[in-house]
Amino acid sequence: MKKEFIITTYSENHIGLTNRITIILTRRQVNIESLTGSESALPGVHKITIVINEEEEKVKNIVKQIDKIVDVLKAFYHTNEEMIYQEIALYKVLTKSLMESDEIEKLIRSHNARILEITPEYTVIEKTGHKEETQELFQGLNKFGVLQFIRSGRIALTRSPIEKLSEFLKERDELLEKVETRRKLRKAN
Repeated sequence: MKKEFIITTYSENHIGLTNRITIILTRRQVNIESLTGSESALPGVHKITIVINEEEEKVKNIVKQIDKIVDVLKAFYHTNEEMIYQEIALYKVLTKSLMESDEIEKLIRSHNARILEITPEYTVIEKTGHKEETQELFQGLNKFGVLQFIRSGRIALTRSPIEKLSEFLKERDELLEKVETRRKLRKAN
């Protein structure tokens, strides 16, 4: 059964990495719902967040393939319940529509959105939330004529108090330290 999953990939910021990741998804005929990239809390480490709808077994295989890319430090997959996530949407409407009635203003308030810019020709509105929330505001504003609309990709953090990559790197370093200690002991004997 298909379900929405969030794949997080950690790497240094290398040219072409996003392309190599998307090729893995394309080869498996998996549609990307959302893709964002940014630096992470770890210095020098970038995070790519990908949202897909797929069966869990296929997602596991995709993450294994992404992990094999040389420039990738580690990739993980999560369910929506394991993550805190948001998207941002911008809407451009005619300022004339906003001034003619208070319905747009009521709609903006009821959706906890805010006005970013007002010019004589247009007004830009911003809404942060889940896709369903930003889409609902879009449908409400569409009655008044939306000139432009854009929604960002998903940004997400795990509910875990520590980043999974930090745990992975700590375990890896501990393992490397044990291997080095054993090597030194064998050399001494």
